[in-house]
Amino acid sequence: MIEVMNPTNNKIKQTYAYQSDEVVLNTIEKAYECFQEWKKTPITNRLELLKNLSNLLAERKAQYAKLMTLEMGKPISQSLAEIEKCIWACNFYEVNAEQFLADELIETDADESFVSYDPMGSLLAIMPWNYPFWQVIRFAVPNITAGNTVILKHAKNVTGCSDALVELFKDAGYPSGCLQNVKIEHEQVELIISDNRIQGVTLTGSEEAGRAIATLAGKYLKKSVLELGGNNACIVWEDADLEKHISTMVNARMQNAGQSCIAAKRFIVLESIYDDFKKAFQIELEGLKAGDPLDEKTEIGVLAKPELVENVQKQIRLSVNEGATVIFGNEINKNFQEPTIVEDVRPGMPLFDEEVFGPIASLIKVKTREESIEMARNSKFGLGTMLFTNDIEAARKIIGDIPDGAFFINDMVKSDPRLPFGGTKASGYGRELSKEGMLEFVNRKTVYIK
Repeated sequence: MIEVMNPTNNKIKQTYAYQSDEVVLNTIEKAYECFQEWKKTPITNRLELLKNLSNLLAERKAQYAKLMTLEMGKPISQSLAEIEKCIWACNFYEVNAEQFLADELIETDADESFVSYDPMGSLLAIMPWNYPFWQVIRFAVPNITAGNTVILKHAKNVTGCSDALVELFKDAGYPSGCLQNVKIEHEQVELIISDNRIQGVTLTGSEEAGRAIATLAGKYLKKSVLELGGNNACIVWEDADLEKHISTMVNARMQNAGQSCIAAKRFIVLESIYDDFKKAFQIELEGLKAGDPLDEKTEIGVLAKPELVENVQKQIRLSVNEGATVIFGNEINKNFQEPTIVEDVRPGMPLFDEEVFGPIASLIKVKTREESIEMARNSKFGLGTMLFTNDIEAARKIIGDIPDGAFFINDMVKSDPRLPFGGTKASGYGRELSKEGMLEFVNRKTVYIK
């Protein structure tokens, strides 16, 4: 059985039975059969259903937000904001999908030649618990609108959210095979990927999970997109406007209790502004309200699982043993991890080298701008980097020196339906969102007529 716990009180909220291989194969067949008709559905019809989906999300916003909060502990205000972001994505694709999928005419010696963007087929989406609705919507909406069908394997601790998403698409009028979910063991994932009726797989998750899925995708020659972990640097140059941007920097680390792949995890600060930054950062942390995630005033909730607290504490302990210093916070109470500041962090420590999935800010002091860039680049991950400075021209000149999938100047790294999202190196490959995300799982077909 799958046991879904409420992380706020560690009580079992709901239980679900795992599904047999036979049920999984029937799900694949249903997705495959649905695709044969869905791919022929005019784009105007698909967009009408997308509008229905957006309206239902708005109607059920409070219901879905509470479900997220009860299953993974996100403060209710952030859960509500997550549903609003899902609505934004639906509205974006409702306006732009037809243009993104239109044939691209190319002039050659043919009478007519163009690229046609045809849906690939049925796709497997393996999704994480930290943004239970957003992660699914941002993949499913563009891909289903493109004509594909999707089988969702969601994280076990948000199984209720998984069921709610399937019900959402069904109630919006989508054929029932467009989005289905499976409740399976990890070992059953290969059963799906190996099936000839499945044309691609996407995963948002850990580096370890990404390597496993990439291996299976390669074994069966299936298209894959991986959005994996991150160890984002937040660079603070000496001319940064702390008064204006410190709340953004704190939010970049503490949103969702730090349980985000794109959170700022390493704060690389020039020594001339370091003490001012440290003081301002701590003052902001002291002002954050921790408490019951269902309280709309709560800004810091619990971590989603007990093992997350254990892992964060281990990373802090090992780093302190190697010379790091905890200067604020670090009290724990069951699944609650107090926002924490650790300084004297350097390469070779877990707090520098690894992804830290919790409200821990690691401070690194550097002497020069050049050193700050080198320190930021010193990571096996490549999801995003943020830089705070008033010297925009100097910031522009180093865009090419940042090897990540995103570089944000004077703002936190965030996903936006209008912009492609994804990483490099150990943060994965491929893109979600915008036009690029919509075209990841289509057949770019060359058509030549003479």
